[in-house]
Amino acid sequence: MAEGARSEDEGARIAGLEKALAESNLLLAESHAQNAALLEQVAKLTARIDQLLEQLGQNSKNSHKPPSSDGPGSRGSGHSAKKQSKLGRKAGGQKGHKGSHRELLPVDEVDAFVEIYPDVCLGCGATLVPRFDDNARRYQQLDLRDHRPHVTEFRRHEVECEGCGHRTLAPFDRAKIPASPFGPCLTAVVALLTGVYHLSRRKARQLLAELFGISISVGAISAMERRASEALKSAYDEARREVEYAAVKHTDATSWARAGVLMSLWTLATASATVFRIFADGCRETIRPFFGNRRGILVSDRATVFGFWAMSLRQICWAHLLRKFIAFSERDGPAAALGQELLEYTALVFDYWRGFQEGALTREELEIWLRPVRRGFEQALERGADAEIDRVSGACADMLAHREALWTFVTNEGVEPTNNHAERELRAFVLWRKRSFGTQSDRGERFAERVMTVAHTARKQGRAVLAFLRRSIEANLAGEPTPRLIGA
Repeated sequence: MAEGARSEDEGARIAGLEKALAESNLLLAESHAQNAALLEQVAKLTARIDQLLEQLGQNSKNSHKPPSSDGPGSRGSGHSAKKQSKLGRKAGGQKGHKGSHRELLPVDEVDAFVEIYPDVCLGCGATLVPRFDDNARRYQQLDLRDHRPHVTEFRRHEVECEGCGHRTLAPFDRAKIPASPFGPCLTAVVALLTGVYHLSRRKARQLLAELFGISISVGAISAMERRASEALKSAYDEARREVEYAAVKHTDATSWARAGVLMSLWTLATASATVFRIFADGCRETIRPFFGNRRGILVSDRATVFGFWAMSLRQICWAHLLRKFIAFSERDGPAAALGQELLEYTALVFDYWRGFQEGALTREELEIWLRPVRRGFEQALERGADAEIDRVSGACADMLAHREALWTFVTNEGVEPTNNHAERELRAFVLWRKRSFGTQSDRGERFAERVMTVAHTARKQGRAVLAFLRRSIEANLAGEPTPRLIGA
């Protein structure tokens, strides 16, 4: 009985130990699961921190952000202290620089002369008689004087008949009496101030009062913008046709706002014309009609919205790629090494392109020199796409999907490897948006599109913007065809 009791006690003790071991194993498994969950959470948080640090370090040199977003002295700023020290020179004109000097106007364009004669001879001290010197030293001062508004009054007279004594009032003739109290030149000036130089209507009102003594309401300025917009419709359509049928065109987009609602502002730019258009959104089907019949080569970034354009007729912007590779190189590990390698290939692309532009390389030589660069560049992208690096491999795969559009500039005349043209054209609109927060109505958007299109295109055509605005408004008020904007 004693041995049986001992056996039962040992069995119970063993069972208790086994139960405790099972509970311990269960707790250990739960601990392992918790540790695994914590490790997973740490990995996610670490990746998130890396992503946020990468975003914090973004500037115009390593992302799509505009230069205006760079703070003073930042790495993205073109005037940073680091860049200046690298150049090793002070700001301003350098030693040996010839400089530029204002040329004197011819005598027949001078309004007034002040003749200055010496009083005494510096040789003997005798009094000198003024005598005109054909080789006198000339100095000129350009100024503004007597800027006054010009007012034309239209009078309808009432005349008494000598025969019957009846008094007859001249009829109101809309062909003789203008509907607006503001003439075409003043309307053109207002459109220039608000639509081209982007003064607010209140600022334009103040400027007109300061310069010309003209008192005008903000509402009247808005009405003049409407008349200018109507007058510029034909010129806007002409610029659109010019861009649509161009052999090479650049496109880019930025945000816009209408009464606080986010919109999408697009440009199509060629060497001879620039067109702007504001849309409710930047979706493919929304913007597609803006691009017309899809002729010629389109220079753009890699946005998926351009899927409607044949890849063989596209050129991807290498400046965008450059910023992407800089972002790669600023990360840790394999991403940095890949980014540095891609940067080296990109530097060769720009070096050879610069040599071609300067005449050191023919187009045939450019193509030959870039063949090994293209091969190595695409192989590096393929390695990057297969490396499964977060936020790197996907970008490399997307670039490879656009490989046919990376090298269009090599063999096609007039195609550049960057989309800087479109970005420069948009810059004025971006600054306008920053100052004015966009427009308030559809009519305001049409005015902005048309006046900016005409201004940018007129300058490309070597034409004075104000003179063209005035002639267009005069022709529209007279019911006549408006002047040609391109090739006139």
